[in-house]
Amino acid sequence: MAEVWVLRLGHRPSRDKRVTTHVALAARALGARGIAVSTKDPELEKVVRSVVERFGGDFEIRTGVKWREFVGQFDGDVVHLTMYGIHIDDAIERIGSENVLVIVGAEKVPPEVYQMAKFNVAVGNQPHSEVAALAVFLDRLMKGGGLRKDFKGRLRILPCERGKKVVSDSE
Repeated sequence: MAEVWVLRLGHRPSRDKRVTTHVALAARALGARGIAVSTKDPELEKVVRSVVERFGGDFEIRTGVKWREFVGQFDGDVVHLTMYGIHIDDAIERIGSENVLVIVGAEKVPPEVYQMAKFNVAVGNQPHSEVAALAVFLDRLMKGGGLRKDFKGRLRILPCERGKKVVSDSE
């Protein structure tokens, strides 16, 4: 399975805090190795690291990343999720690298991102959430495997039809 990183471009902490947190948590839950965020945000780092500490996994978060360098130095396929790209069904089988960098924007993405990406991919050609686009893309890329990953966390949620069942390794 590929090692996947997500790059969040244009994060504005005062405005995008909740959505960027959801991008990071969706990336983690669906099998990504880590997220890099172009804007420094210690609070975002704290929240995501807290989830990893409690629920497990080896997910990394880095904020304040110089995105042009990050993309330029990435060894693998660079995929930009945009509603203007080619349909996911036409792209997913062509993404063949062991390493994949998925770029999702928070605000208008600089035009050079379209040029730097090997694939500009649309999860449908309609406006919708970057969280939804990332989730669908990662699920397809991982062929559903991200949803079955064992994070070996201190806290585990046990599936049940009704109610909530959370167990702790200290129980």
